Amino acid sequence: MKEIIFLTPIFKEMIWGGERLKTEFGYDIPSDHTGECWGVSAHEHGDCIVSDGSFKGKSLSYLWEHHRELFGSLPMDCFPLLTKIIDTKTDLSIQVHPDNEYANIHENGSLGKTECWYILDCDEDAKIVIGHHAADKEEMKSMILNKEWDKFIRVVDLKKGDFFQIDHGCVHAIKGGSLILETQQNSDITYRVYDYDRLSGGSLRELHIQKSMDIITAPFIEKNINPQKEIGQGYQKTHFITTEYYTVEKLDITETVTMKQEKPFLIMSVIEGSGFIDKQAITKGRHFIIPYEYGEFVLEGTMTIIQSYV
Repeated sequence: MKEIIFLTPIFKEMIWGGERLKTEFGYDIPSDHTGECWGVSAHEHGDCIVSDGSFKGKSLSYLWEHHRELFGSLPMDCFPLLTKIIDTKTDLSIQVHPDNEYANIHENGSLGKTECWYILDCDEDAKIVIGHHAADKEEMKSMILNKEWDKFIRVVDLKKGDFFQIDHGCVHAIKGGSLILETQQNSDITYRVYDYDRLSGGSLRELHIQKSMDIITAPFIEKNINPQKEIGQGYQKTHFITTEYYTVEKLDITETVTMKQEKPFLIMSVIEGSGFIDKQAITKGRHFIIPYEYGEFVLEGTMTIIQSYV
């Protein structure tokens, strides 16, 4: 009988971070400028440790390297996904991510970065940057080089429960007052286009203007998300998106439900409520992986879970 892999989160302090990872999730955060919780990660910049069970003390990258059978013996070079919770007290930089080909060439063989956001909570007047207003690549370059940010940047309204897909090449930024669960490729490559001329340690943060202009998709084409709902006895499953990199869904559990793990692996993050999985207690902020061929599992309680898989 394979075991569920429970992971210990890793926290990242950021110039724009806050305290909500502590107040909303009860995490023991390092400071009141904590911006990210890496809940499921095997990246070299944050490699989650198994918190209990037979593999207690081992990193997720160790399991991937030495126990690939837990993940359906997938042929990829690294564990493919990374799950974060992001708390933005102030605005993030305007940024863009490369695709796999560009990152491989320019970032020492790294994966590119495609990601998606589920809005856990946000201020009443919260906004988000998705895309830009340039008609083509030439206008995009002109607007960036001339710092015409108000003309260039596309800002949209935000509300709790929204879902956004951020493809590589898409200009984007989470603005202040948002709490977000992000599912992404296992990559930490970000190019800053504009950072509001903020200082960090007395200096302007590095921008990546040329690389950004290389990869920004122009014109911007909005990605329409059409969530599909499946209602069963004691649960509702909302399918947000399937891409070549991941599928992301939301489970709302209201009663005892038996489900089956039929994927190479299944990442779960509890974002509301509490309950049990196969009699093991799970609470808001718990992240875990159900391994390959685990079979049936039982969820009990009243809770909401974001799940992802490849």
